[in-house]
Amino acid sequence: MNKESIYDNSILLVDDNAELRAMLLKAMEKEGYGQVAAASCCRETMELISSERFDMIILDINLPDGDGFSLMKSIRAASGYENVPVLFLSARDKDADRLFGLGLGADDYMVKPFLKKELMLRMSAILKRSYTYGSKEKSDENRILRLGSRIIDLDAATVSSDKGVDNLTVKELGILEKLLEDRGKIVTFDNLCKAVWDAQYYTYENTVMVHMRRLREKVEEDPSSPKWIVTQRGIGYKLNTEEMVRKIEKGQG
Repeated sequence: MNKESIYDNSILLVDDNAELRAMLLKAMEKEGYGQVAAASCCRETMELISSERFDMIILDINLPDGDGFSLMKSIRAASGYENVPVLFLSARDKDADRLFGLGLGADDYMVKPFLKKELMLRMSAILKRSYTYGSKEKSDENRILRLGSRIIDLDAATVSSDKGVDNLTVKELGILEKLLEDRGKIVTFDNLCKAVWDAQYYTYENTVMVHMRRLREKVEEDPSSPKWIVTQRGIGYKLNTEEMVRKIEKGQG
């Protein structure tokens, strides 16, 4: 699907809080999104997607007639919505809920309360990697990172290998971009969390570990014995250069 900009996408917000819906719709319109709509429950959501086409859906989890997890499954089962990007926006802040939502295939999970600007940034990142914008000539200028047999398109947030193509989540992409920024050097746990979550590591330790494991599963040939993204015990992570990996393979690392 080719669009001129991310603001050409239509957004559906699902939340039972009328005040929050009004505030977020206004914020999206102010940001530049011209096609925004809202629903307050599962029933309204399914009615809307059956009559209109939305390019991204923002879902609350606690809804009056069901839950967002089940609703996401129903949305993905609807014709034309198999790959629609989904962002969970919920007051449920337990790691189990966050990981369950991401495990369902959601592109991101934000916890209430949140900053409107952060939501706009996360929406933008998801839309940029989910759709193609502008001319083909422009899209051919993507940033490419090669890690062994893996070819990573940082603009499209995809990882290609002989096994196929994997999509990177927003957080996985953020981690990779931060490590790439200081490639060959250690990025401390705190600096990584500050860059990707704008938070201190001790509050996100389990979350970082889960995202790192999933990222390694996509970019490493052997995730259980990573060569590219390595852990510096007690300090942080490092994205190795090709020379560093060659030394590891020769047993010199």
